[in-house]
Amino acid sequence: MSVDRELAGWLQLTLTEGLHGATLRRLLAELGLPESVLGAGKRRLARDLPETVVEELFSDSVAKRVELALAWASAPTRRIITLADTAYPRLLLEIPDPPTLLYCQGRVELLHQASLAVVGSRNATPQGLQNAEQFAKAFSASGLTIVSGLALGIDAAAHRGGLSGSGSTIAVLGTGVDVVYPPRNRELAERIAEQGLLVSEFPLQTPSLRQNFPRRNRLISGLSLGCLVVEAALGSGSLITARTALEQGREVFAIPGSIHSPLSKGCHALIKSGAKLVETAEDVVAELPGSAPRSQQALPHGVPAPAHGASPLLDHMGYDPVDVDALCARSGLSAQQVTSALLRLELEGVVAVLAGGRYQRIA
Repeated sequence: MSVDRELAGWLQLTLTEGLHGATLRRLLAELGLPESVLGAGKRRLARDLPETVVEELFSDSVAKRVELALAWASAPTRRIITLADTAYPRLLLEIPDPPTLLYCQGRVELLHQASLAVVGSRNATPQGLQNAEQFAKAFSASGLTIVSGLALGIDAAAHRGGLSGSGSTIAVLGTGVDVVYPPRNRELAERIAEQGLLVSEFPLQTPSLRQNFPRRNRLISGLSLGCLVVEAALGSGSLITARTALEQGREVFAIPGSIHSPLSKGCHALIKSGAKLVETAEDVVAELPGSAPRSQQALPHGVPAPAHGASPLLDHMGYDPVDVDALCARSGLSAQQVTSALLRLELEGVVAVLAGGRYQRIA
């Protein structure tokens, strides 16, 4: 049987509404590969499937979706990997609900490199974004592939850091691999398709549906040896990824933050529950099983502090968000002096402006 015909069988099964997950795996276990399942006949399949699903399986609409997927996969940088494919990532075979197919665009070999998930808040602070990018850059330089979900905030920063090193990055999507969500990350997605890897278990043209993202999260952790949460509120979706990582037997790490910041609460809760507190890249790499860095270059120690001229105002800022009135009270300076100093520090990249007229020292 040709490769295309084999793949067409897998696609026919997975593109049929109502035939997914455990039901599909049970059919494959009972009847064998897709060729045998499809050749069993409607009467046999009706023992395990509703009649409507059996009719859908052999419908013209499914046949057209199969043709679309095969045409998409014919491009040199695109591939659809099945459960029976030798290219299927070994780590995903260990999770309770491995996807039947993976739609891939980019460097498929990254699926077999030692990987680390780096996730966190979509509404990250400037410090959180810097932490995510710098830590991911350090991990990638050591040979670890960075896995994240292409969301705004921490995910995007982690992907940028991953792209800067030899480990590169994998973006696991909650849409079809041909759909970029959010649209603001289109340029980043194009870079990942060229230098890293885009992956999705969802059929082509699948839009951004809320229920798909928790399923996506289990693949982010499933592809990785461990999961680092950089910034997360208590209701953050990144905590779902951390929980699935624990359920899958992966290591979980968290970067602590200010006790006053809502975006630190999720990380602190993880640490209280047993996640490993992280201050430097070495804190993570030392705990990952069998992930000794390929590079002989030492890993950077955490995030380097930016260079800046001496400013007494920084001593009064600390590292928590603060407004002008509080800085005036702490420093004894006038509001004009404080705002002038803050503007200079912002231009130097030492201070970031937050919502609500607050400022935060970076690194």
